[in-house]
Amino acid sequence: MKHNRMITPEGMKDILLEECTLRRTLREKAASRLRRSGYREVVTPGVEFYDLFDPSHTGFAQEDLYKMTDNKGRLLVMRPDCTLPIARLAATRLQALPRPLRLWYDEMVYRNNPGLAGRDDEQLQCGMELLGAGGLKADLEALFLASCILQDMVPGYRIELGHAGIFQGLSEELPVDDEEREAIRRAIEAKNYAALSAMLDEIPNTPAVRALQKLPRLFGGPDVLHEARELCGESRASEPLSYLQNLYEKLCDLGLSDHVMFDLGLVQRNDYYTGVVFSAYIPGEGEAVLSGGRYDSLLDWFDQPMPAVGFALKIDAVARSLMREQGMVCPAPQLLVFGEKGQETKALLYMQDRQEKGVVCEYAVCETMEQAKDYAIRSGIHRLAIVSEQVREVEV
Repeated sequence: MKHNRMITPEGMKDILLEECTLRRTLREKAASRLRRSGYREVVTPGVEFYDLFDPSHTGFAQEDLYKMTDNKGRLLVMRPDCTLPIARLAATRLQALPRPLRLWYDEMVYRNNPGLAGRDDEQLQCGMELLGAGGLKADLEALFLASCILQDMVPGYRIELGHAGIFQGLSEELPVDDEEREAIRRAIEAKNYAALSAMLDEIPNTPAVRALQKLPRLFGGPDVLHEARELCGESRASEPLSYLQNLYEKLCDLGLSDHVMFDLGLVQRNDYYTGVVFSAYIPGEGEAVLSGGRYDSLLDWFDQPMPAVGFALKIDAVARSLMREQGMVCPAPQLLVFGEKGQETKALLYMQDRQEKGVVCEYAVCETMEQAKDYAIRSGIHRLAIVSEQVREVEV
């Protein structure tokens, strides 16, 4: 029988030393920005009832969920997403609070990705939800916050904008059922041009079909919107395009023109997006490290209809990129404090005093001063405090 006690399950990993330090720093940067913007932290359970993430309502595939049962036989899932639990909170325990609600979180999510090499089934996400606020101002706030947080971490980021209404408006003109429409959406999302062409070639050639054919290629600067307007004409997609133009102009006014571009093939998998959608990328990471958008219909499911917008940032992905780029090394303590026999408590109090003055100290548990010196040299600690009747600090 194979024993697995020495390894971690597929998709899970240990976080070690320098990466832990970097991770903590990134979390604190995001938390600080969100708190200063009026957002309040919430923590939701790591395990929820399956009903909350029912694939028929949420777009999560069955195979993506980590499932289990409780002692009553009820089906549970490990949280694959933070937006739905926060929507549940807003509709229940927080329903009496004035709107809009500004909430933020810093939690693990779990998704089963068996087909991915080097997969991360367990991810740390930090994000925000602005509930009860619709329109341009709320979308602008979410995008500006995302930009500020990314700028605090990785200045070389880019944000790609899209709008759920573009695909919805065009696809509603097609003579297809929901299953075929979803297949077309998946092909656009994956930029699978061959599969998309094969499906659309079976449909009468209309302006909507021609627009959908080119949708995954509509990627780049503001000229993309002009091309899209010519393709979409007076279809229902024209209003979302005008909205994106207005939003882009506001983002340019904020000095973000070098960081923002368009991907009109950005058709998110989650069924709950209704308006603007966005993803952010950083150097060294092929997949998006931040994603979000507007989900005005999601709270209807909880009998508390209200508009909402939010995003989630993958802290682990940002940390991984910075580790590769900068070769982060956890700095050694500045001082090792050694107490001679009978001076153990005095040494601890001396260490506390130095720590309160901002010095990073470590307490030596060695038996002799020679052992303490040897440990300091091996650990890269350059100063040693020797505590006896008197205290003296020496270079090592």
